[in-house]
Amino acid sequence: MQAAPNRNFSPNRYRQQPATQRPSPYPQRVARVVRYQQPPIYANRAAPLLVKKVNYSPKKPSQQPKVNKDSVQYLKSLAPANLRREVIKTEVEIQKALIESEKAYRQGVSTIRDLIAPSSVKITTGNLEIGTKLARSFFVLTYPRIISSGWLEGLVNADIQMDISIFIYPRDSSQVLKELKGKVGKIEASLRLNEEKGAPRDPALQTAYTDVESLRDSIQQGIEKFFRVGVYFTIYADNLDQLERTSQAMEGLLNQQNILTKRAALQMDDGFNSSLPILRNDLDVLNNMNTSPLSACFPFVSSELSSDSGILYGINRHNSSLIIFDRFELENANEVVFATSGAGKSYTVKLEILRSLMVGIDVIVIDPEAEYKILADTLGGAYINMSLNSNNRINPFDLPKPIPGESNADILRTSVIDLMGLMNLMLGKLNPEEISIMERAIQEAYAKRDITPDSDFQNIIPPTMKDLVEILGGIVGGESLAQRLYRYTEGTFSGLFNQRTNININKNFVVFNIRDLQDQLRPIAMYVLLKYVWNAIRAELKRRILAIDEAWIMMQYEDSAKFLYGLVKRARKYYLGVTTITQDVGDFLNSSYGRPIVTNSALKVLLKQSTASIDLIAQTFALTSGEKQVLLQSGVGQGIFFAGPRHVAMEVLAFPTEHKIITTNPKDLLKMQEFAQEEQNK
Repeated sequence: MQAAPNRNFSPNRYRQQPATQRPSPYPQRVARVVRYQQPPIYANRAAPLLVKKVNYSPKKPSQQPKVNKDSVQYLKSLAPANLRREVIKTEVEIQKALIESEKAYRQGVSTIRDLIAPSSVKITTGNLEIGTKLARSFFVLTYPRIISSGWLEGLVNADIQMDISIFIYPRDSSQVLKELKGKVGKIEASLRLNEEKGAPRDPALQTAYTDVESLRDSIQQGIEKFFRVGVYFTIYADNLDQLERTSQAMEGLLNQQNILTKRAALQMDDGFNSSLPILRNDLDVLNNMNTSPLSACFPFVSSELSSDSGILYGINRHNSSLIIFDRFELENANEVVFATSGAGKSYTVKLEILRSLMVGIDVIVIDPEAEYKILADTLGGAYINMSLNSNNRINPFDLPKPIPGESNADILRTSVIDLMGLMNLMLGKLNPEEISIMERAIQEAYAKRDITPDSDFQNIIPPTMKDLVEILGGIVGGESLAQRLYRYTEGTFSGLFNQRTNININKNFVVFNIRDLQDQLRPIAMYVLLKYVWNAIRAELKRRILAIDEAWIMMQYEDSAKFLYGLVKRARKYYLGVTTITQDVGDFLNSSYGRPIVTNSALKVLLKQSTASIDLIAQTFALTSGEKQVLLQSGVGQGIFFAGPRHVAMEVLAFPTEHKIITTNPKDLLKMQEFAQEEQNK
């Protein structure tokens, strides 16, 4: 008989509920469960579980004394391997500390990137705004079947500020051969299909088949390689109008060679990055190209001015090549030379004269400062001193020899017009009444010597200024003009323009020195000299150079400037090259005839310029900002040489023997005089 279970007793009644997972700051309590084997009171039932709670506190570990790892004792106690590890660990910590301090220092220091970075960058659909500059990028889309060597030369030599970038990716020849094999198969299939249909022969397919087969043979033989090529351009301008003009000019240069370019619209930033020298091809517009056409893409060209004939003007500062040029091969042989005082303009012209004489070109010089005397004496030329005290005279009433197709009436009419310009210089600007009286008097002066349109000009004696004064005295209203001409016939300036011509310019080198003339007489003398020289040039056709130094003197007066412009404009027909030299660029260009003279001069030499005139020079010659800096920072004999549409930076260099003849530097002249004196003393 079993005892009835005690329903009020539960084995779980005395069990401890599970503790929460939250850590407790109090000592940990551990429950120990003890089972009694056979309590006497519960003999007939299961023994209950009794729970005994025991407090347990873990022992704290003993505190180890701290070790100073930087101490010598600690390091001595380490084994060699551990010591090596400690040393490496210490070095790493030192490097980390140095790097952190370097970073902190660099945060407050400006770098090269900060210095070259623009103030702002704005990306638009058609261009980039980089600071104050505008940029536009292009990529080459297609090439013609045959590309000419140096096709980039036109862009490199053009007056366009741009960056050019070429990306070249070589391809595996075996893979290319597989692709070409498939291409040949397609072309052959098309040819056979056309043949079966009886269609006429397709030249395009036949040409493609020939080209692909030739390329396969060249690649197989190792003669050619295959590449993927991308060519990008980025041009720069100051405003949108200039940017558009430059873009059209660049596209036109390439379209002439059947090379199609596209603007990188909506990808201007990628195009700009692709044009920079940072090896980033963000545009990724590539064309297939083999070795031969790829070699034509390299822009290993520079602006050169060298021809098979001509004289040496200087050294190309871009690539150290020689600038050898014949000015008579251009559309005209005229030249302008602009420079500040002491920049070497006379030195440059004298060097050109010396070398021109060596190739058989006659030279005539109007020298206001007696700088060409040593050169004339050394070369055996004629040095004619024009002054009130010299015996050399030129009669302004001389008539030129007639040329084929020119009548006596034309010669006489031209002489009267030239003399009217001279009178405006001598007497001041004439009013209309005075012009009529003076023109009548000049015609009567010629008629007094039996010189009329119907006369024979072979054996004539032209009138002089004295004849003109006599006729003016007999004309009503001409008395005042005769009185004003008195100083040139009987007064202080008499003799210079009132006598018959007694000089000869038959030599190949002639220099007219007007240094000793008064400032008031200089423009008049230059006018008379140019008229006399022009008459001699018209009489015989041969290559000549007429150099007019300090031409700004003539540009001060309208009549003399007009005469000089007419001379420059007509010089080409008579095989003449007029060289206009001046240091007063502002006075020359501000004249109404200054810019036309520059326009009618195919050869231009710009040496060192002053800051006061550089803007006017840049506007006249369309110089870039970089070229302006070249002229401002150039040394003696350095500048820019223009020949037609091309120009290069030039340096004028002379051989030692040439330098002795042409130099006007007082220091060099003094040294040569001292050397000559020493040689005489020996």
